[in-house]
Amino acid sequence: MKGLKLIKIISATAAVLSGFAVAAPAQTPGMALLDGLMQGEWTLKERGSRAPGKKVCLGNPELLLQIQHGNANCTRYVIENGPKKLRVSYKCGGAGYGVTQIKHESSSLVQISTQGISNGDPFTIELEGRRTGSC
Repeated sequence: MKGLKLIKIISATAAVLSGFAVAAPAQTPGMALLDGLMQGEWTLKERGSRAPGKKVCLGNPELLLQIQHGNANCTRYVIENGPKKLRVSYKCGGAGYGVTQIKHESSSLVQISTQGISNGDPFTIELEGRRTGSC
């Protein structure tokens, strides 16, 4: 009888504590790293590749958080939020999910690592993002 009561108390405590473990949704104003990036044309180049890279017009720096999932409607959660490093997890329903880490080198240079599942297939991408002009 005592053991059953103890199990119930432990279960209830675990349920309450697990509610606190859920990450808070990402809020753009709270992501100083993204706020500090220059707007304009950016070139995203896969590290180690000789290809010219993909040019994007970076009006909204949140675009860098889910590169593989583009403009999909995703729910984001901030894992780490510092001035030089940002890590965000996101879920896009049936389209997949991912985790993106951005390291700030300057207001015009970032290192991006992202991995996850897109349309049922795994992906891992390592990019350098560099501001290359106006758009």
